[in-house]
Amino acid sequence: MTLYYTLVFVLLLVEMGVFMFLILPLPFTWRKAVFTFISENPFVAKLQYGMKITFVFILILFIDSVNRVYSVTNELSRSNSRDGGTHAVLGHERMEVQARKFYSQRNMYLCGFTLFLSLILNRTYVLILDLLRLEQTVKELRAESNERVRNDVGGGGLAGKLEAKERELAIVKKQAEGLSREYGELSDRLIAMEKGGADKTPRKDL
Repeated sequence: MTLYYTLVFVLLLVEMGVFMFLILPLPFTWRKAVFTFISENPFVAKLQYGMKITFVFILILFIDSVNRVYSVTNELSRSNSRDGGTHAVLGHERMEVQARKFYSQRNMYLCGFTLFLSLILNRTYVLILDLLRLEQTVKELRAESNERVRNDVGGGGLAGKLEAKERELAIVKKQAEGLSREYGELSDRLIAMEKGGADKTPRKDL
């Protein structure tokens, strides 16, 4: 295997290791820290840019390997037609063509699996980031709802409204007591005025 296909194989192994790391059931805090580091580190961003260029070259190798497989398959079919179905004629050439076909297919599968796994890794990374954002949002909403419940029960919401209603009721009671006192004073004055008028009326002698 040539050097660049060896590098492609090493990259495939690295992708498999990264994929296994992504699907590990890590705690939320650890996973958040790891993905925050990956998404915010400038070195990782440069590395991702370099990997995109590498995958472009792997795509070129994949297209070339597909072309080689197609050409070798055509050559093998022509060799079979020349042989007339027997393996005695051009046996060495047939073995060479079959070997080239095997190597071309191996390179095609290697490049194809590497490209396919890169797409899976990219999609898995995006989905995990979305999942982390949703989990963070759910935690914030739960904390906010719990705080509201504590405020309502403890003294901020319902208890505060109840105290305000009690204060209003006490004010209304005081106003009612004041009005009843004023009514009593007015009624006493009226009775006194009526008694005074009755005392001033002249009596008739019998």
